[in-house]
Amino acid sequence: MNLLSLTPLLLSTVALPALAFDTKRPEVRSFIETMTREHGFEKARLEALLKSAETKQPILDAISRPAERVVPWHEYRDRFLTERRINQGADFWLSHGEKLKQISDPQLADVVVGILGVETSFGRITGRYKVLDALVTLGFDYPPRGEFFLGELREFLLLSREEKVDPATVLGSYAGAMGAAQFISSSYRRWAVDGDGDGHRDLWNSWDDVIGSIANYLSQHGWVNGQQVVVDATLKDPDLSRFDIKLALNETVQSLRDKGVKFETELPPDAPAMLVVGQGRDGPLYRVGFNNFYVITRYNRSPMYAMAVHDLGEAIQNFMRDTER
Repeated sequence: MNLLSLTPLLLSTVALPALAFDTKRPEVRSFIETMTREHGFEKARLEALLKSAETKQPILDAISRPAERVVPWHEYRDRFLTERRINQGADFWLSHGEKLKQISDPQLADVVVGILGVETSFGRITGRYKVLDALVTLGFDYPPRGEFFLGELREFLLLSREEKVDPATVLGSYAGAMGAAQFISSSYRRWAVDGDGDGHRDLWNSWDDVIGSIANYLSQHGWVNGQQVVVDATLKDPDLSRFDIKLALNETVQSLRDKGVKFETELPPDAPAMLVVGQGRDGPLYRVGFNNFYVITRYNRSPMYAMAVHDLGEAIQNFMRDTER
């Protein structure tokens, strides 16, 4: 999951070949000592595992890359709302509909499917780096976020022990996100669930676990069953200076209406809301997001991401209804 809303930073680094990791470095020794003392890891085995890791320059390049051109909303949406991905989503529903129907809110089930489509194209693109390499590289050789990634390395080692995962072979993204759900290690340990009842939480091989874990993540972050996610809106006056446009529920239904935003909702006047502005092909497009929209942005802190997830889930449902799949 791209739960890491990482701002790319310019970092001057010396090009590093892929080498066996130097476990004699003082900061590495300290990490090993801490994991041994506080979490009961066997020192020799942990040292051997870390020594097998490789510092990867492409990982440092990826996280240090300057931000690319800000993609307008219509281009971003077109990346995910493709005929192919909608068909893949319909096929996913056919294969896993029984589990999806167990989710307490049908709209939440649609969002779970939308997340899987946006994150990994329903498990087809889950990352090509060893998670151990990614977290060792970023934890020890990326100072701007080193503390964060060392924490994730600790969580990954604990997760590997708990779930009987081989930490030397598991693959994920360059930032250590794993499986079809793209959970980072700390999120995996905290929010993943055993959806198939086999005693393990497996986000690589068990779709029941994947579906249940995403639904649980959203529920635990405040999803309200039956509540609207986002609606289209229009503005009487295109001047946005009267709005504080940011990723926060900093308005209400009534305050937006008082400022000239027109939209339809059955939510009460005091319901939290936010104005979302996207760039369409012919000018700005407006939407109003509610609590459940904000919850989706806890998975990935981007309003465009949340809109794409919502729109993809909705498009898949519409396609299935139209074709009576």
